[in-house]
Amino acid sequence: MSEAEDVPETAPAGVPDVRPEVVAGELDVDLARVHATFLEPLWQLPREKRANALAQRFLLGYTGHTRRAYGRDLEDWFSWCTVLAIDPLDANRAAVDGYRRQMENREPPAKPSTIARRLAALAGYYKYATAEGVLDRSPLEHVTRPSTPTDSPTLGLDRAEAKALLEAARVHSARSQALVTLLLHDGLRINEALSADVDDLSSARGHRTLSITRKGGARRDVVLAPSTAEAIATYLDDREDGPIFTTQTGRRWTQPGAYTTIQMLARRAGIEHADKLSPHSLRHTFVTLAREAGVPLEDVQDAAGHADPRTTRRYDRGRHNLDRHPAYTLAAFLAD
Repeated sequence: MSEAEDVPETAPAGVPDVRPEVVAGELDVDLARVHATFLEPLWQLPREKRANALAQRFLLGYTGHTRRAYGRDLEDWFSWCTVLAIDPLDANRAAVDGYRRQMENREPPAKPSTIARRLAALAGYYKYATAEGVLDRSPLEHVTRPSTPTDSPTLGLDRAEAKALLEAARVHSARSQALVTLLLHDGLRINEALSADVDDLSSARGHRTLSITRKGGARRDVVLAPSTAEAIATYLDDREDGPIFTTQTGRRWTQPGAYTTIQMLARRAGIEHADKLSPHSLRHTFVTLAREAGVPLEDVQDAAGHADPRTTRRYDRGRHNLDRHPAYTLAAFLAD
């Protein structure tokens, strides 16, 4: 569990005992090997197994960080149901309201954003249950969620700090320089960068590009500014296949490893809040500095892959125009 609380070690009889390795971990396998019971109608499963099976099926609709986060959220909720000695599929609104109060009263209290995300995960889970005919209605139907700040709490860098980080990365290693340059110039999510392969590098209409998998599975080409393309080429050193970012043994570089490296580089760069930085901080920095450099908001949104609710944006013929990509502007802005 992500926050400490008193919960029984095992579930009472008849109450599903969902652990993170069951809900989240087992789904990180080849989906072609998913157990055949996923195909069984839920109503045919024993009552005490339905909540767990439903959680696994619900999480199949998500990938990467969202799947892991929602898996932990469901684990936390199932543990609360264990405290109440109820099956999660028997929970009512009072149980959900009690869960919210319990999160608010923990030591330390859960952040409003954490509570909102967990309630969103539960709402999705129970919506899935009603869609599958397991429940008639969701206990989350009229539950209010805490308001969250409109500004992101993620710490970003100012221009001077970003340039210092780029220099620290250059001095440290070719891999560090390639990653930090890519994250700062293109604002990629860390999983987008680390999941990219050498085969994803290409050219289009005079632009160096990298094909990445966006959140939700969509494939997109992002521009590589000359300094970014050069940093990656130097790091690859004529390597023609495999992951772009690897460990010394040739395995794909992991997010924890990249996280540790970025904090180490930030400390070397003399950045005051280095220990609070993460790869996502560089994505936040990309948005902030691109706007500061004069890149239009809509271009930054498109480059970052942010969802835009305005339907008319779908008809903007120039939104995927590589000539307008802010990577060029930001690379020049930081090199000045």
